[in-house]
Amino acid sequence: MDTIIRNATIVNEGRTIRGSVLIHDNIIQEVYEGDSPIPDSQFSELNCIDADGALLLPGIIDTHVHFREPGLTYKADIASESTAAAAGGVTSVLDMPNVVPPTTTLLRWQERMALGLSNSHVNYGCYMGATADARKLEDCDAPAIKLFMGSSTGDMLVEGRKELTEVFRRAAEMGVPIVVHCEDPARISQRMAEAKQLWGEDPEPKYHAWIRDAEACYRSSSLAAELAELTGARLHLAHITTAKEISLLNGTNVTGEVCVPHLLFCDEDYNRLGSLIKCNPAIKTRADRDALRQALADGRLSTVGTDHAPHLLAEKQGGCVRAASGMPMVQFSLVSLLSLVDEGVLTLERIVEAMCHKPATLFGIKQRGYIRRGYKADLVVVRRKDWTLHKEDILSKCAWSPLEGREFHWQVEHTFVNGQLAYSLGKTGEGVRGEAILRQH
Repeated sequence: MDTIIRNATIVNEGRTIRGSVLIHDNIIQEVYEGDSPIPDSQFSELNCIDADGALLLPGIIDTHVHFREPGLTYKADIASESTAAAAGGVTSVLDMPNVVPPTTTLLRWQERMALGLSNSHVNYGCYMGATADARKLEDCDAPAIKLFMGSSTGDMLVEGRKELTEVFRRAAEMGVPIVVHCEDPARISQRMAEAKQLWGEDPEPKYHAWIRDAEACYRSSSLAAELAELTGARLHLAHITTAKEISLLNGTNVTGEVCVPHLLFCDEDYNRLGSLIKCNPAIKTRADRDALRQALADGRLSTVGTDHAPHLLAEKQGGCVRAASGMPMVQFSLVSLLSLVDEGVLTLERIVEAMCHKPATLFGIKQRGYIRRGYKADLVVVRRKDWTLHKEDILSKCAWSPLEGREFHWQVEHTFVNGQLAYSLGKTGEGVRGEAILRQH
């Protein structure tokens, strides 16, 4: 049976209009502006969802998640985290390669994709991870290469200029974007040694931003931008955290991502939340946070991700040394950014551009990210409603969030993945499976 979502406030391609969307199988068959021309008498023949003025957006594309499978499934897995994603209006994800074993060969990438297609409730793609030996970087249909110029697991940290240059050259040859985690390991090592002398062997979480400071980020990001210019590679700087790094972006061959935690929190929040908001790169100053917000609002920052990185709560105990870095965020990214709309920081149209349109464009994700006739029916209905986040609302396997106790003013009602209801009114579509997100040649 076809589905019609009627009387919605559609936000798409810079416009906010009243209208309806007709879904046939997994495709958007028609987009109607104003009143739907379908007579009321025919609605009995359709699965009809009356949005009654609620927002209808393209499904969110989160290009930065860690779903932890294989090797780390005690804290998260593809099934659990994609369920949380669907509940948050996220319909497509790109998963990071630093699992166990890391995704650094064609065979491992193929195995990851097979896991995703078997278990993910949303559309699933996976990055190919780079190592110091660029000759081992095998071509495949991954939407991008992920390079760690800061700490990572296994053999994925790449430090030497010669090795980095070869990885960038290889990415340019393959014609695929290179997504880079930029922090300078030597700077961080030096600052950590100094921090231990000043504040003990496991400094409090509030010193995390001092150790992984703005200089550590800029040294690495500026080198990455230089190598992109040298080799002709297309660079996307992951999770930018500082005002200074924004100056490196040119919107063409060097683009940037901001992640939700760095838009919500600043270093003042360490006193309240401690290691719960410890992540790499670190959350920085209020001035940095405000600069990130402004750069997202005016389009200098292209995309919003979550860096969704679940850990068990027990792993988050301790300080700068012992506490694990990362936090779960995929379920609450959309409602968090809608809170910034209410605060006057962002517009609805800009959120849709950064969370839907730009990820599809930059990563070559075809037929998704827009509400257009003939595109895949990845859609989310969001309604204005006041609610407070409690532990029982959290669907991530790790079962905690730094946002617990926060009041939100928007709530996801329905999430369609390829025309199927993956989430509806508090219930998840258990039989729904996403499709593969692959590089388009």
